Amino acid sequence: MLSVSNLSIQFGKRILFDNVNTSFNDGNCYGIIGANGAGKSTFLKILSGKVDPTSGNVHLEPGKRMSVLDQDHTLYDENTVLETVIMGNLSLFQIKKEIDHLYENYSDENAEKIGSLQVKYEEMDGWNAESNAASLLSNLGVKEHLHQTKMTDIDPKLKVRVLLAKSLFGNPDVLIMDEPTNDLDYETITWLEDYLANFDNCIIVVSHDRHFLDSVCTHISDIDFGKINHYSGNYTFWHESSQLAARQRSQQNKKAEEKKKELE
Repeated sequence: MLSVSNLSIQFGKRILFDNVNTSFNDGNCYGIIGANGAGKSTFLKILSGKVDPTSGNVHLEPGKRMSVLDQDHTLYDENTVLETVIMGNLSLFQIKKEIDHLYENYSDENAEKIGSLQVKYEEMDGWNAESNAASLLSNLGVKEHLHQTKMTDIDPKLKVRVLLAKSLFGNPDVLIMDEPTNDLDYETITWLEDYLANFDNCIIVVSHDRHFLDSVCTHISDIDFGKINHYSGNYTFWHESSQLAARQRSQQNKKAEEKKKELE
């Protein structure tokens, strides 16, 4: 689905990632963890194309669509709330805009083009786009009377929810999210957990909310010493397993020391 090959990134003398090779598969939710400064958010930006690696590449399977939870809350200020959500599937949004433009300047010459675009629009479930977007917004606590309001005119905390709805819209093949539970209340987080737990495609998420990671993750991806290792299970399973492994290593080291003293 999504893979990285020989990926390295360096800032000055600091090597953040060193020759990383890994893949993220369909149907799995990967929780990216690591110490502060390990490069979790940077890694998501590399995957989404917002930051270029020093070397190596990111490959998304042809024909697949990636959606990213935007962090820039001013990016869509001139769009309405509903438009912003539908822009989560940019190809669909652009086809709708083109159809609307051709209708405004209707002539016999562009009638055939309108028909062709409408076929594509229907194949992308475009006729249900507004109702699907409105449903996402309502589930995330953005009331219907705000759906036609410009983004610049709504509360900043609601903007977070609109951008979250945008990332979920249209069932993307790969969903990338950095701290998706920020500024959400308990009820909305619970809805999001249920939504993502039933999401059939690939999710890659960074979150400091351990309960959230436990609820949605099928794998934990640990960034450590410039490498990424995947472990099956949620956060608690990874944490307990890593603690057990650490204790076993400590016992082995202790036995080795005792053996060394005995031999001496």
